[in-house]
Amino acid sequence: MRTETAPRPSFVLRRNRGLFITACLAPALLLVGLFTYYPMIRGGVISFQNYTLFDLSNTDFIGWGNFEKVLAEPGFWTALTNTGIWVLFSLTGQFVLGFALALLLQKAFRGRGLYQALVFFPWAMSGFLIGLVWRWMFNAEFGVVNDLLLRLGVVDAPIAFLASPGWAQTGQIIANIWYGVTFFSIMILAALQSVPQELHEAARLDGASYTQALLRVVIPFIRPTLVLVVLLRVIWILNFPDIIYAMTDGGPAGKTHIITTYMINKIIGAQDYGQASAVGLIVLVLLFAFTVFYLAATRLEKSRDF
Repeated sequence: MRTETAPRPSFVLRRNRGLFITACLAPALLLVGLFTYYPMIRGGVISFQNYTLFDLSNTDFIGWGNFEKVLAEPGFWTALTNTGIWVLFSLTGQFVLGFALALLLQKAFRGRGLYQALVFFPWAMSGFLIGLVWRWMFNAEFGVVNDLLLRLGVVDAPIAFLASPGWAQTGQIIANIWYGVTFFSIMILAALQSVPQELHEAARLDGASYTQALLRVVIPFIRPTLVLVVLLRVIWILNFPDIIYAMTDGGPAGKTHIITTYMINKIIGAQDYGQASAVGLIVLVLLFAFTVFYLAATRLEKSRDF
């Protein structure tokens, strides 16, 4: 029996369709190219130039000169070390607390809606505003943290938290943990709610305790989501200078800079766009290497699903 097939679109029709799709995409591609790729390429070129706002008459190419100057500065290595500490402790605190809150929010209890609103509230604020709030809280004269410690008898005199590099960095990490817990809570809660009820029932029938079911059933099931969320968050925290700028501006004496605030300081403080672009290119290389790792991990997790 002969079956009728739909006529194939003519060459002219297919070509017009391609032109139509191209015309629709062109404005978006133009904007992406203009605001994303052009600044990146221009920054890469400037990183090899002597480009300071104090002397724009001399913008010659100086090869690797900006990179050599930046790598020779102790402040760069301090910022790079601080970046590792900033990412490691912020990520660990956000993940652990976020996971615990997600487990709590998964259960039904009285006032859960209010509790969820309180947990999700920090996410609605800007990072710079959060930095200002915590700067006031850690203030040595009228900060609520010192007042609380004095009332509890933990300290005898107020602590100048933001005047000490160690305390200042600890305060920045605490503020960042407070801000980022919401992200992990939302993502992990969504992952927990995707676990089939049959798996929970099978674990109960096997006599598994809550902890055993969590470790052997739930976490393995949501592991792909956990891996991707953690890796994504690492990139996010690395590019998050807002809190540090608002709390300490990299101080005292530049001891709490991370790599991104160090780069911004090169622009605003030294007006040296050449060195700032060199630092930006180094950050770009680090992020590119991490993105390759991220994509490899994503592919590995997908391959495990099939």
